[in-house]
Amino acid sequence: MIAMRFFMLSALCLAFPLVAVAPAAAHAQQADKASLDTSATPTQAQRLDKLFDTLKREGNPGVAKGIADQIRREWQDSGSATVNLLIQWADKAMTEDKNVAALDYLDEAIRLKPDYVEAWNRRATLHFKMGNYRKSMSDINRVLAIEPRHFGALAGMAAIMSQTGRDEMALKAWEKFLDIYPTERQAQKELGELAEKLTGQRT
Repeated sequence: MIAMRFFMLSALCLAFPLVAVAPAAAHAQQADKASLDTSATPTQAQRLDKLFDTLKREGNPGVAKGIADQIRREWQDSGSATVNLLIQWADKAMTEDKNVAALDYLDEAIRLKPDYVEAWNRRATLHFKMGNYRKSMSDINRVLAIEPRHFGALAGMAAIMSQTGRDEMALKAWEKFLDIYPTERQAQKELGELAEKLTGQRT
C-alpha cells in the first residue's frame, strides 16, 4: 500500500564525527575559524527548504525520487543518539510484528524529543498498521504541525480517509501531497482514481 511505503522509512544510519582539541596558543584562531565554518554550513531547515524547492521543480520522476530520499534522510536525523537507538529498536520490533514493544520505544522517543517528526510519523505508521486510525490521525496531525510538507504523513492521511469513506478529504490530502512532490506516479494514480470516482458519484 502506498501509504505504508511513504509512511515507513529505512533504518537510521549514524555517523559520529571526532572532535580534536586545539592547543591553547591557537585557541582564539580556531574559535574564529569554527565560527566562520558554522555560518557557512547550512542548517537542517535550510537544507530541507532547498530540497523541497528542488523537488517541486524537478520534472524527472527518477531524479525526484532521489531528492525525496534525501529529504527522508534529513528527517531521520534526530540529533540524539538515545532517540536514534529507540527508533532503530522500534523499527526492528515493527518488522517482527512486536507492536507493543515498538509502541513503547516510540512513546519514549517522543517523550525525550517531542519535536522529532519521525518519532511521531513512525508511531502514526504503527497505529495505522494496528488499525487504530483515530490514534494514527492524531499522530499525523502532530507530524504535519511540525513539518507541513511531510508527504509520507499526507499519504497516510489520504489512506485513512479512503478507508473510512471520506473520499473528498482523501482527494485533498493527495492534492497537498502532489503540490509538494508533483512527479510521484502512484500518488498521481491515486488522485486520478479518486477524482474519477467522485465525479461519477456527482453525475
